This record gives sequence, C-alpha cells and structure tokens, in this order.
Amino acid sequence: MNLILKKPDTVGAIASILCMLHCVLTPFLFLTYPGQIDHVQGSPVWWQNFNYIFIIISFFAVYKSVKTTSNSIIKYALWSSWIVLLSLIINEQYEWVSLPEFMTYITTSLLAILHIYNLNYCQCENCTKK
Repeated sequence: MNLILKKPDTVGAIASILCMLHCVLTPFLFLTYPGQIDHVQGSPVWWQNFNYIFIIISFFAVYKSVKTTSNSIIKYALWSSWIVLLSLIINEQYEWVSLPEFMTYITTSLLAILHIYNLNYCQCENCTKK
C-alpha cells in the first residue's frame, strides 16, 4: 500500500499490464492444462478473483494519481477508464451483455498508457490540496 502512495502511476501501469496479461493468458492456461478438459466452468474461481485484485489495486492507483496530476483531462480519463474496466469485469462475470474480449484489452491498455503519460508529463511537484 505504501508503494501505491509513493508511485501510483507506476503501480497503476504495472497493474493494468498484469491485468491484461491475466485476461490474455487465461484461455491458454486452462485449455492446455492437463485434466482441465473435464472442468465444467472454465477457469477456477481463485483465478477469476485476480480480476478483482487488479481492479482494487488500480482503484487506489487512480485515486492517488488524480491527486498529483496537473492535467484535469487526465483526471477524467483515468477515472473513466477505470469505471469502464470495472464495468467490463463485472459484466464478464455475470454475462449481462455479450461483449468482445478485446474491449477489456483496449481499456487496460488505455489505463496503462494514461498512467505512463501522467507519470512522464503531468506531475506537479508542489501541488496543494484543494
């Protein structure tokens, strides 16, 4: 938690990239894993819960990042991307709407890019809390 407070954009970008890798690798891991052919519901629950770990970490990273950014557009873009990602993850679990998986990849990529952009170009060193 201390790392998120000190380097939220770095943690946010890493969490987004790991989330995307998790989404990409899931089908391959459980299709190729011996003994999973008889598994009825795809990947195990413990593996699916990694989605929520990533979304919680990214929430705190976004929350802290928007407090230190000097660009108000980045604030809205970070929160919007996070909300879309949360919606996609919840929708994936409950399957309310059939959406292509690439939407999750695009959203996590955008979130990582926004964190990296914010880290490199939008940091204010002497921000005062408003």
